[in-house]
Amino acid sequence: MIAPRMAAFARGPGTGGVTPTVEYLVVAGGGGGGQSAEGGGGGAGGFRTATGYVVSAGSPITVMVRAGGAVNTAGGNSVFGSITSTGGGRGGPTNGGNGGSGGGAYGYPSGTNSGGTGTAGQGNNGGTGSSDNATYTNNGGGGGASAVGGNADSSHGGVGGAGTASSISGSSVNYAGGGGGGAQAGTAGAGGTGGGGAGTTNGTATAGSANTGGGGGGAGFSGTAAAGGSGVVIIRYPSSYADAVSTTGSPSFTTSGGYKIYKWTGSGSITF
Repeated sequence: MIAPRMAAFARGPGTGGVTPTVEYLVVAGGGGGGQSAEGGGGGAGGFRTATGYVVSAGSPITVMVRAGGAVNTAGGNSVFGSITSTGGGRGGPTNGGNGGSGGGAYGYPSGTNSGGTGTAGQGNNGGTGSSDNATYTNNGGGGGASAVGGNADSSHGGVGGAGTASSISGSSVNYAGGGGGGAQAGTAGAGGTGGGGAGTTNGTATAGSANTGGGGGGAGFSGTAAAGGSGVVIIRYPSSYADAVSTTGSPSFTTSGGYKIYKWTGSGSITF
C-alpha cells in the first residue's frame, strides 16, 4: 500500500502529490483553577495557528496533545513538529501562574497578588483579585486567554478571558477560554468563550472543556476548584493532494471545504 502512495509524491501540485505545506492549530492544556478561598481562574492553554508549515515526504512529524492542569497546576504543552504551545498558568492561591495564558490571582490582600503572565503570540495575562482587606470579602481574578482575564471587584470574581474562533476543522469552534475566578461574596466569574470553566462561590467550579484548552474555574470560599481542559492539534491542506502515508495516535480524518483535515486529541505522528 505504501509504494503507490510514494509514487504519487513524484507528481506535481494539484495532481495528488505530497502537500508542500500545511495549516495548523496547536492548543495546549488549560491551567487548573486556584484551590484557595476565592482562587483565581486557570489560564487558557497557548493558542497557535498559521499557514505555510513545510512538510517533507517520508519524514514523520511528532504530535503531542497534553491534558489540562489539575487544581493549582499548569496545563501541559502541546506540540506539532517544531511548533509548541505552552500550557495555561494555574489559577492563584496567591499570584496567578505564568503560561500560554496567565492564571488569575487570589484576592487577599488586595493589590498584593498579580495575575500570571501570558506568552507572546499565544495568550494574555490573568486578572487581578480583589479584597476590602478588612471583612475578608475576597474574589479571584479571571484566567487569561486571547483576551486578558477579567479583574475581580468587591462583588464579583473576574470573568475568564475570551478565546478565539477557528474554522480549521471545517466549522467555527472557539478554543482557549480562560477560567472564571471564585468568589467569597456576590457572583463568581463566568468562564471565557472557548471552553473556560466558571468559578464558584460554595459549590464545585466548572472544569475547562476537553480539547479546547480552556482554563478551570477557581474555588469560592468553601467550594472546590476545577481542572483545565485538554488541548488539541489540527492540521489541514488542500484535498487535491494525497492522503498521509501513515499516522499514529488515531487522529480523526475528514474532508471539508476542499481540505483534508487531521485532528489529534492524543499524542501521535503523521508521515506524508
